[in-house]
Amino acid sequence: MNRNLKRWRTSLMLILAALGPGFITANVDNDAGGILTYSQAGAQFGYTLLWTMVPITIALIVVQEMCARMGAVTGKGLSDLIREEFGLRLTFVVMALLVIVNFGNVVTEFAGIAGSMQLFHISKYFSVPICAALVWLIIVKGDYKSVEKIFLFASVIYLTYIVAGVLGRPDWHTAMVETLKLPPRSAWRNRDYLYMTVGIIGTTITPWMQFYLQSSIVEKGVTVRQFKASRLDVIIGSFFTDIVAWFIVVVCAATLYTHGMREINIPADAAEAMRPIAGDYAFILFAAGLFNASLFAASILPLSTAYTVCEGLGFESGLDKHWNHAPFFYWFYTLLLVAGAAVVLIPNFPMVPVAILSQVLNGLLLPIVMYFMLKLVNRKELMGKYTNNVWFNIIAWATAIIVTGLSFVLVWQAIASWIK
Repeated sequence: MNRNLKRWRTSLMLILAALGPGFITANVDNDAGGILTYSQAGAQFGYTLLWTMVPITIALIVVQEMCARMGAVTGKGLSDLIREEFGLRLTFVVMALLVIVNFGNVVTEFAGIAGSMQLFHISKYFSVPICAALVWLIIVKGDYKSVEKIFLFASVIYLTYIVAGVLGRPDWHTAMVETLKLPPRSAWRNRDYLYMTVGIIGTTITPWMQFYLQSSIVEKGVTVRQFKASRLDVIIGSFFTDIVAWFIVVVCAATLYTHGMREINIPADAAEAMRPIAGDYAFILFAAGLFNASLFAASILPLSTAYTVCEGLGFESGLDKHWNHAPFFYWFYTLLLVAGAAVVLIPNFPMVPVAILSQVLNGLLLPIVMYFMLKLVNRKELMGKYTNNVWFNIIAWATAIIVTGLSFVLVWQAIASWIK
């Protein structure tokens, strides 16, 4: 009995020790935009979109594993590799597009902070500047290890959505059945259902995630010897983040859909609407989860952008470097953070159109980033024996083609709805 207990404790400690960049990156994907998408899916279609969580998890694991492997083998970030292998001019174009896309995402995250705090009657003119200052201090004054610990703690707070899902008293049998079966053919004739399906899958793999994960693997000093732990980190992170997403859909299906509340304009609407149905505890947990997710992503997205641009253009970067050694990295991070917060403070700022625009831009950039990744990971002179094998390559290219196709459908649908 004692041996089994010790073995269990050892296994648990090894798993916890492995958690880091992969777990953090996957969880940031459940940001304000992701929560809006999952909440709307549950409110509009009940449990019938839960089947998407299976392909989402597979796609996320495949793409994130490739990034982590490239970082461990080459010791270089993705933008660094793109510059070396494809030239500075093309890299500059990709970096410019990424800055535009990520800035729209940063604005969306601060909108999530503002919305979640307004649920507790705290004005955005107070909450947004305070949170921006807090994030800046954590990143600028901390080193990589301390910042990683804070981000891992923020990831654990996503458990609030699981608790909120239980408090919503869902139909567990129906939820499990809908997760494991494909929808009927008639569902695909519904344009809104198709749009939401594409939205759920398309919001999972975003351009910034690939750059941030690989940069974090490099800064953490992960090599090929430690890569098994990093692969485990990626797999655990992908499963955890999609379990959280599953519970967000479930709690909104059990509360909002069941009571005929089908329309959500901003993520905070979901928490507000479920309060009279599921009670104060579910409301507080959902709202707190939204605040945590938005603050978490508002920390990571500017950081990811600063990493990517500095690597791509050859500037020094990294949380373990002092401001004097990496001035462009810290100034650029500060500019993105301050500008993103300032935009949200503009009176009557159109939050929803900006959120839609950021998703459209994500969809446009993703196919380009996926192409670079797959070309790089299959270069023998770069990856040696760690290139994709035949079967993994088939899965990876299939994932890239499917995600790219879905992203273009999402872009088309988003533009059409925006024009209307």
